[in-house]
Amino acid sequence: MSNATELVRNEATVRRGFWEKARKSLGRVPFTEDAVAAFHCATDSATPLPIRATLFGALAYFVIPLDVVPDLLLGLGFTDDAAVLVAAFTAARMHITEAHREKARAWLLKEQAA
Repeated sequence: MSNATELVRNEATVRRGFWEKARKSLGRVPFTEDAVAAFHCATDSATPLPIRATLFGALAYFVIPLDVVPDLLLGLGFTDDAAVLVAAFTAARMHITEAHREKARAWLLKEQAA
C-alpha cells in the first residue's frame, strides 16, 4: 500500500470514528486532551503533510476497535494507545500549536458540562 493510500485510509478512519472514541475516553484515559489537540493539528491544512500523516496514523490506531491490548482491560487497555500517541506527539510537538490545544480544552469543557 502506498503512503498516500495509507494516509487517505487513516484520515477517513479518524474522521469517521474519532469523536465517538474521544467521548468514550473522557475520564478514563489521561491523554484525551492531547489526542483532541493532535486531531486538530492533523486536520489543520497548515500542518506539514508528514506530520499530518504521522498523527492520522496514531489517531487511527486509537480509533480502531482491534487493538494489541483491548481497551476493555481495566488499567491496561489504553497503554498501547498511549505509547503510539506519545510517539506521534513527540514527533509533532513543534506543530501542535496553542490554538490546537485551546480547541481541545474548549471541547473537553463542553463535553464535561454535557
